Amino acid sequence: MRLRERPVLLLALGALLSAGAVAAALVSQHVFDMQPCPWCVLQRLIFAVIALACVVGLLLQRSTLAQRIAGGAVILLAIEGVVAALWQHFVAAASSSCNLTFADRVMSGLGLDALLPSVFQATASCADAAVRLLGVPYEFYSLALYVLLGALGALVLTQRATR
Repeated sequence: MRLRERPVLLLALGALLSAGAVAAALVSQHVFDMQPCPWCVLQRLIFAVIALACVVGLLLQRSTLAQRIAGGAVILLAIEGVVAALWQHFVAAASSSCNLTFADRVMSGLGLDALLPSVFQATASCADAAVRLLGVPYEFYSLALYVLLGALGALVLTQRATR
């Protein structure tokens, strides 16, 4: 059976990859002292919401429509993640302050930085958070994963009904 015909597997993979991205970011922060900027924590939030959309699609797996809605949500969220990663790299990393940027306003507006500070509190400026892992800017790993998640969402969205 082809992967395209298995939206449940695609959604499970999307949830695992997204949760893994958040876990990797937390390990980077709390074990390797790579402190996040507002754009970093915004990307964590996007990954968490993608995981949530995938889990909802999994819970409603008997409904092809629910799975397609989940796939569409994953695509839209992945696009937002791509934009956030590119903005972080090309604009925010060149700025010494991230205060009052879109990412900063979203995170403080949602109150997640106060509710879960160990996950969503920005503790570095955008310039300070511009780090490389194996010679590649850290946000490019997020970018690549968002592209992959968007492709998984597209496969789910275009699934054939298998009843």
